[in-house]
Amino acid sequence: MSDDQFDDELEGNQPGKPRSPMARRFRGFLPVVVDVECGGFNCATDALLEIAAVTIGMDEQGLLYPQDTLFFRVEPFAGANIEAAALEFTGIKLDHPLRMAVPESQAMNEIIRGVRKAVKSAGCKRAILVGHNSSFDLGFLNAAIARCDIKRNPFHPFSSFDTATLAGLAYGQTVLAKACQAAGIDFDGREAHSARYDTEKTAELFCGIVNRWREMGGWEEFDE
Repeated sequence: MSDDQFDDELEGNQPGKPRSPMARRFRGFLPVVVDVECGGFNCATDALLEIAAVTIGMDEQGLLYPQDTLFFRVEPFAGANIEAAALEFTGIKLDHPLRMAVPESQAMNEIIRGVRKAVKSAGCKRAILVGHNSSFDLGFLNAAIARCDIKRNPFHPFSSFDTATLAGLAYGQTVLAKACQAAGIDFDGREAHSARYDTEKTAELFCGIVNRWREMGGWEEFDE
């Protein structure tokens, strides 16, 4: 199924029904910012160690804002590969007594439950992942959902919004820390590579770019 076919199928469920402002803005999709920290680069073999998701809201003026954060430290799945270099890069200590990791199935089911609730509350039909280098996060998200045998994945299976691309266009920066600085968003490098921190900063960046585009007159709502 092509991207257009997927979107047309999504939008064709209830023809003529009035839709929410958020649904009209993104063709029935709710942006949800996701970041993962992992044991390597291969989503099929490497452990998911942290996952965070931030749902996006819209105010009465049509401006986006980060809404709710979901965050879990995750126990590696059975047989998962974990590269020492990945742990050194992220600073994750698997045996830290305060890590309080949960099984992958628990983390994923709670993330998915929260996303479904947000999608319904926003009047949307499905979520679309927002991430900094989003294909990486989407790959690990889909792999974890498959491992946990979760039915009715609320996320679009292959489309996403990439803030590295958006920030490159808006600010000439593709590194998250530098893009945030260019956008006037505080960024503490000591907190980087925590899924929760990176997700919340990515959410601020995404909302800022979309809102700036709107305020510049770059998007108008057309009757369908």
